[in-house]
Amino acid sequence: MKAPQSPATSRFVPRAVLAIVAAYLVGFAIFVANLPGAPPHAVRADAIVALTGSDDRLYVAVALLEQGVGQRLLISGVHPSMSKALLRPLLHGGARYDCCADLGFMATNTHGNAMEAAGWARVHGFHSLVVVTANYHMPRSLEEFSAAMPQIKLIPYPVPEIVAARRWWFDPGAIRTLQYEYAKYLGSVALRTVYPRHWSKPLQVARAADL
Repeated sequence: MKAPQSPATSRFVPRAVLAIVAAYLVGFAIFVANLPGAPPHAVRADAIVALTGSDDRLYVAVALLEQGVGQRLLISGVHPSMSKALLRPLLHGGARYDCCADLGFMATNTHGNAMEAAGWARVHGFHSLVVVTANYHMPRSLEEFSAAMPQIKLIPYPVPEIVAARRWWFDPGAIRTLQYEYAKYLGSVALRTVYPRHWSKPLQVARAADL
């Protein structure tokens, strides 16, 4: 027969749970409040990296490349069935796309994007990157990228997919996406703290010849 819990213990457990929940909710509110809004008006870097997801991210990244914002573009996390030739008309690629866009097929998540981009940047000798992804995805992307390549300057270029102007708090899907992204962001921060070697082996480098 188990001994009955002391009054102090019975009070501590629910208080601890409430404290954890409160800390999570406060952290979530801060996370959402600090999501990047509109992208910067003018950017310049050695190269550009776009993380696959919505089509808007890729449109923006290709437009930046065509405008001469960076020397090359890496589209990381491309499905194996795609190719530069197939993507070109979809993304309105021009001459700079033809010569200077690389596709990365190895990444299957944000960590993979960071490792793939790190290897690509190292091979080309780049020291600064414009990172193009959704605004809600940017905090975790920068956490992963800075862990994979701490010596490289990262310039965020957020694509506003979930913004206050669209009243995301009335959209259950947007709320789920933000909660999920916040939880994964916390996981990345924790993993970087306890196991930084997780970022020590870059993936295979993308090639311009991936046609």
